[in-house]
Amino acid sequence: MTRTPALVAFDLDDTLAESKSPIDPRMAQLLTRLLDLVPVCIISGGRFEQFRSQVLDRLDLSDDEADRLHLMPTCGTRYLRAEGGVWVQRYANDLSADEKSRALAAVEAEARRLGLWREDSWGPILEDRGSQITYSALGQSAPVAEKQAWDPDGRKKSSLRSAVAAELPDLEVRSGGSTSIDITHRGIDKAYGMRRLSEVTGIDCSDMLFVGDRLDPDGNDYPVIATGTATHAVTGWRDTADYLAEQLIPLLSHGRES
Repeated sequence: MTRTPALVAFDLDDTLAESKSPIDPRMAQLLTRLLDLVPVCIISGGRFEQFRSQVLDRLDLSDDEADRLHLMPTCGTRYLRAEGGVWVQRYANDLSADEKSRALAAVEAEARRLGLWREDSWGPILEDRGSQITYSALGQSAPVAEKQAWDPDGRKKSSLRSAVAAELPDLEVRSGGSTSIDITHRGIDKAYGMRRLSEVTGIDCSDMLFVGDRLDPDGNDYPVIATGTATHAVTGWRDTADYLAEQLIPLLSHGRES
């Protein structure tokens, strides 16, 4: 991005932190510096509790910095802002009880049929996130190395996604993180989240920058490109940290001085 963005949005897992892991102190420092320069959004398929444990608990923000932070769990179907030191949910687009029940049943049945269901998982395989049902092949707390080795070419996730989608034509079934499948209302992806972010902030998508690790055509960050948002692809949190320290923060600092 050659011009200065008015807002910077980030994916969470494998962009700001390793999957389900707290952000590194270096990343915490860089995010705080960034918040002094521009509004920041974190948008991910995870629940708010994941945002809290991975990011918020690792930041020491002033009231002004917290006011510039926008949180969009479950791909933007939920939106939270800080109010007097408390994170308040501004909206949530939850699935109905029937939709949740059918989604949970379909993904478990198809995972078992395809041999992708583990009895010895690291924590729950299925999770009701209110506005999203998530299948995590190895469990919610699986070690990063195990996740990376489970489906390196994406074929397992792709076959499961296709099978579940056929059973749930009225819902959106998409690839999530390295081992996950997410089920939401139709039309829900990170493009939806970025457009909602534009609505609530009044900042056009074309004036935003999105940073993510899965901007390839099969990745869950890819839909952002369709919004006209500028994007920057990274390969992990260290790559993101280097980009912030060496390029983005200097660009924004220069723009403020000009």
